[in-house]
Amino acid sequence: MGVQFREDILMEILSRLPVRYLVRFKCVSKLWKALISDPYFIKKHLNQAKNDPRSQKLLISQYCPKYAICSLYCCPLSSVQLVENEQEYDWPSNSRIIIYCCCTGLAVIGVVDQIRRTVRLMLWNPSTGESIVLPDPEFPPVHEHRLGLGYDSASGDYKILKLRDGRGDIEEPGEILALKAGSWRNIDKIPRGSSSQLAAMGSGLAFLNDAFHWICTSRNYFQLLPRTYSLVSFSISNEVYGEIPLPEEVLDLKGNPFIGVSVVDGMLCVHSNYGNPWKRVFKLWVLKDYGVKESWNALFSIEDPQLVFAVPKYRFAEGEMLYWSLYIQNDGVYSFRTSRGSFRSRDSIQEGCAFTEGLIPPKSLI
Repeated sequence: MGVQFREDILMEILSRLPVRYLVRFKCVSKLWKALISDPYFIKKHLNQAKNDPRSQKLLISQYCPKYAICSLYCCPLSSVQLVENEQEYDWPSNSRIIIYCCCTGLAVIGVVDQIRRTVRLMLWNPSTGESIVLPDPEFPPVHEHRLGLGYDSASGDYKILKLRDGRGDIEEPGEILALKAGSWRNIDKIPRGSSSQLAAMGSGLAFLNDAFHWICTSRNYFQLLPRTYSLVSFSISNEVYGEIPLPEEVLDLKGNPFIGVSVVDGMLCVHSNYGNPWKRVFKLWVLKDYGVKESWNALFSIEDPQLVFAVPKYRFAEGEMLYWSLYIQNDGVYSFRTSRGSFRSRDSIQEGCAFTEGLIPPKSLI
């Protein structure tokens, strides 16, 4: 006779297992399938996974321009060591994939039609392989757009915000998609200015405390005046804009540096890339107390004349930082690195974001 567990004990055991096992365990019995598919269990499992280093992964899209081949990979973030054991997803290699952002085990990706030059947006769970096709926005996203995915705890709905990088003369309204509503709508009163000086590739909109965040810059067409920077927040519950004071060191930077914002280790981070051909500096600040200017702390800096720019992606338990970067000597090839060196041995152009493995089925959100 098999050992029988009470349902609450069984749930406690299963909630600590990796997603790949739970997907298979749905076949054990109707009871197990119902339990693993239950929204309460899915939420409990995700909360457990957030604190488990083994459940932290890096989703990577790799593109080879020479052969026009795209590959999707997932690699573990449980160790800061150079990664070799990667999982490759079964995806059509002739489709260019853009990874826009990740949140609670879900990823917003764009499948690019190279011939028609169009992008089809999808909400995808990399851990289970489940996905849905999202409605087309009024302004189709490409690399000069930045997207963010966030959960609105007030309405219990997932929302996607899309902004265009404000460089150049083209202006268009921001757009927001509430998954339950199923359609995009314009946000007319969006603050003008660039969402970032970095292209959308490599960095989505930072989501924390039920709000998206991005860096706005003043327009400076003729380079007569130095740019001014502000850290903008947008609450997805009431759609109210706010501003979080930046570190004084950032405001004092000269020479039109690259400045971006991200979320690392549950904290809002601002990073800058500045310097000249002989001295290039990457610096990272963290906001320990959300909204409190005095709580900005400089975490670390890197001086390297070969570094064009870097974007922080993940902080390991040892304190080491993983960042997405471009170096002069790499001839246009982006890489994932730590202060110890390369994080993965692949070359080619690549982009990606960190995510926590989860069971959330995208179809259940619409």
